[in-house]
Parts: sequence; C-alpha cells; structure tokens
Amino acid sequence: MFPGIEALPLQLVLVLPTTGKAVRTARETAEQVVSQWGISPSHPSVGPALLIVSELVTNSVRHAAILCEDLTVLFAASRDTFAFAVHDRHPHQPPLHAAAPGGGLATVAELTLGLGGTAEIRADADGHGKTIWVTLPL
Repeated sequence: MFPGIEALPLQLVLVLPTTGKAVRTARETAEQVVSQWGISPSHPSVGPALLIVSELVTNSVRHAAILCEDLTVLFAASRDTFAFAVHDRHPHQPPLHAAAPGGGLATVAELTLGLGGTAEIRADADGHGKTIWVTLPL
C-alpha cells in the first residue's frame, strides 16, 4: 500500500472509520507525531501539513464512505522529510494537479508545491482504491 516507505525510519499507521470524527483524529495524531518525532511545530512545513492531512481525510470521508468502512493514514519521517499518505478503497482517482480552484485537492497541490514537496496518487494494484501520498521537506 505504501511503496518506498522503508526509506523513512519513523512511521505510524492509523486506521480510522470513514466518519467525520476521522478528520479530527488524523489531525490530532499528526500534531502528536510531529511533537514526538522532534519536528518543530514552527517549521514552515508543519502548519500546511496539518491542513493537507485534514483535506485528504475529509475527501476520503466525503467520497469513499459509500464504498468502504475505513481509511488508512500513514505518517513517516526522516531527518529531512515529513511524508504522509491517505488510502481508501474508492476507485475514483481525482486529478490532483488539475483540481478545481478553491477545492480541497487544489489546496493540497498548491501547498505541497509551494513548499517544494511532492504529491501523487497511486492506484491500488486491483484498481479498487488509491493512496494520495505527500512528501514535504524539513
């Protein structure tokens, strides 16, 4: 589900129900991970990362709940990278970099690129789900 993750030594996987409470839980967990992993909360990537996590989980809750009971959030880091991914089992793969202005995915793309990070959508091998993977420099 998360290829390439082995290169990042700090990792946490969180499985949440596709309900509105998942957004708050994912954001609070991201805040805890940042603190526990020694990433300064004042680092320029942290605030945007929290917003991006919230947007991605919100999208999964809004769109994937009809097909799946839960979603997975992965947090990972190294000395110079903070990465996270949101996975759900809805087959639709929205156009991340061609998202409608003002929408959640447009915000994700804009913030990620503005910080010099990367964002991509990876389809599940069976075509019945996807992961949106974001990597930000520290």
